[in-house]
Amino acid sequence: MAKKTLLPFVLPVAAFSTTILVGAILLYNFSSTGAMSWIDALFTATSAVCVTGLTVLDPAASLTEGGQTTLLALIQLGGLGIMTYSSLALYLVRRRITLTDRLAVGQALLHNTSFDLGRFLLRLASMTFTIEIIGAILLYFFGDDRFTVFSAIFHAVSAFCNAGFSLFPDNMMSMVTNTGINFTIMMLIILGGLGFSVLDELHLWFRQGRKGKISFVTKIILSTSAMLIIGGTVVLFISRISSPNDAPLTTNLLTSLFQSVTARTAGFNTVNMSEMTNLYLLFMIFLMIIGGAPGSCAGGIKVTTFRALGAFMLAQVRGREQVVIGNKALDSKTINKVVTLVFIATIIVGLATVALNLTEGGNYSHTQLRGQFLEIFFEVVSAFGTVGLSMGLTAKLTTGGKCIIIALMFIGRIGPIWLLTTLQQFHSNVRYKVPETDLPIG
Repeated sequence: MAKKTLLPFVLPVAAFSTTILVGAILLYNFSSTGAMSWIDALFTATSAVCVTGLTVLDPAASLTEGGQTTLLALIQLGGLGIMTYSSLALYLVRRRITLTDRLAVGQALLHNTSFDLGRFLLRLASMTFTIEIIGAILLYFFGDDRFTVFSAIFHAVSAFCNAGFSLFPDNMMSMVTNTGINFTIMMLIILGGLGFSVLDELHLWFRQGRKGKISFVTKIILSTSAMLIIGGTVVLFISRISSPNDAPLTTNLLTSLFQSVTARTAGFNTVNMSEMTNLYLLFMIFLMIIGGAPGSCAGGIKVTTFRALGAFMLAQVRGREQVVIGNKALDSKTINKVVTLVFIATIIVGLATVALNLTEGGNYSHTQLRGQFLEIFFEVVSAFGTVGLSMGLTAKLTTGGKCIIIALMFIGRIGPIWLLTTLQQFHSNVRYKVPETDLPIG
């Protein structure tokens, strides 16, 4: 049993937990006088490391410059993964990678344990910092003096890491018509949500003069992401123009595109979520549940899971045994993972919604809390998907509610499948089979 605690699956969980605790201590000490309690510091640190973006306090008002720098560091660490940084440090210092680090990072980033970790990590770090620096320069250039050098860097890192933290009190709402800022933030969010393996493959593909073939997985991630962005924009735009608002069509189209991109785990907002229609909010929830690509800064069940689930349902409707995407058939092991992940995610979101309804006004009637159920459900999905969007409930959470959201953000960042696999390491293998039978269904 003692050896099992050192398995690679456990190390990222321990690393994230330790970083959150250290971050909470630092944020508490760097908070403005009396502005942040211990639970708020823990909440903020968890939100930063899990690149969620939900905040109980305004970071600009409640944190000193040292606190904001600490918050930036926690976002960067959370976005790239603690184990990635640890392995990169080992590689640079010792020029060799342990088998444990190789397995841990391979599982987290590429879902592939056979790759050149050292070269990959150097490309990853170089690519990440290059994208963030370019993003910061563009934000500073398009910002009309609203960004300082630090705030431009902060928002670029926050966007690429899909964190959604902002140093502006209204997030990005004051820049709703600034096309340059909107497209820069969207570019950073999309790149951060594609996954490191996809960026690495595209980078090498362009360097080779676009020769060779793009892998099946990358094609699925790119096509599904594009479909969700375009489809989300259309639905949100229709919902937006069907409700009374004085904004011109071009502004409504820009905000719909921005929210379609940011809903899949980034958390920035250019509109007030509490003023949106139910249709708008329900589709935002749908996008938040799906999230981004596996091995990326994004959360959610991932676009590959969504695509595989859709292919599985289509195969069932057509009465086909094989689940086909494009010209490839998925094996039964992959389908089992998809069904398990969706089931676990549904259970987690359901239980958290029940728990949050108990802590946030469980002794009041429905008529007294009219509209709060949607706020709670939106908050739960946002935390689990590590999105960071809120209808205004976060700042009003009780201590019990904050603890629930903290747990959700952690599980959402680590991933239900990863967490379940970690727990399964402590179980003994069953060496027998029970007789099988059928069961009437439906």
